[in-house]
Amino acid sequence: MEGAGGSLGPGPPGVSRGRFYSCRCFYTDNIFLEDFRHHVRSTEPELRAILRSKGCKTEEQFRKVQAKESFLAPEFCDIVAYCRNEDADFEGLLDRVHSLPAERVYSIPVFTEEFCSQLIGELENFEQSNMPKGRPNTMNNYGVLLNELGFDGTFITSLREDYLQPITSLLYPDCGGWKMDSHKAFIVKYAVNQDRELSFHYDNAEVTLNVSLGKDFSEGNLYFGDMRQVPISESECVEIEHRMSHGLLHRGQHCHGALPISSGERWNLIIWMRSSPVRNVLCPMCDRKPELVEAVGFGDGFTSELSEVQQQQQEAVGACTLN
Repeated sequence: MEGAGGSLGPGPPGVSRGRFYSCRCFYTDNIFLEDFRHHVRSTEPELRAILRSKGCKTEEQFRKVQAKESFLAPEFCDIVAYCRNEDADFEGLLDRVHSLPAERVYSIPVFTEEFCSQLIGELENFEQSNMPKGRPNTMNNYGVLLNELGFDGTFITSLREDYLQPITSLLYPDCGGWKMDSHKAFIVKYAVNQDRELSFHYDNAEVTLNVSLGKDFSEGNLYFGDMRQVPISESECVEIEHRMSHGLLHRGQHCHGALPISSGERWNLIIWMRSSPVRNVLCPMCDRKPELVEAVGFGDGFTSELSEVQQQQQEAVGACTLN
């Protein structure tokens, strides 16, 4: 074994080894259900019949043994099931979500209230620990970056790919909703003696999910204006109440903010969902062609692969050159 900074095990000295990954099956296959003494695959088409043969008779029992969905609101699972149907369309989805007064802003139930309370409990434990913590973003001083807790691979990525993308593909196809291939996820906390409000801003995202986790607080509603291209002086804002365990879906470039809370604490889960085919063409923060800089994790969602639009542009340039 070499000294600190050297390589371990086989391989040429000084050559770093590639990143290691998990197989997605770790989260979906060989799940052991202790109550029924049986291993299952969560994507098994005959899962309900198999569990029924093992003694799972009621709908409540079936929901409890679906390990991937036990923390999700049943109404949310129903919405996702509809969106996965090949006959699903925008109008049908609108019948299942709550359209809010702000343009293309929707409210949907996401988690169970029990899960929200449990998550806040874990976040408070982390907050009180001596573990290193980063700021959620440049505007919020209090909260948690969820990748610091290992939530990206085991929780948020699956939530984005398997549950949210079927919804965003119908609600926001013009924003790349059909390919949300990366994200930034974090928790923000508001309290009277900490951050009380959030100024008017837009997100570094194509689509944002903002889930209210709780706790007890008063006032502090969200408000939405226009898209960022509209001057603030010309924007008309709409105030929106945010219910616990429900999420608001909106376009990332839709300007919004949070009014001050007057008492209590408020915790929100924010997922900035990003679509590389969209942002590879134009950076949403500087309105220029992205100048790529290496980053860890998902970075800001840009990839070095050419988008379909860029490929067509290159082919067009090549054809002109040949002529």
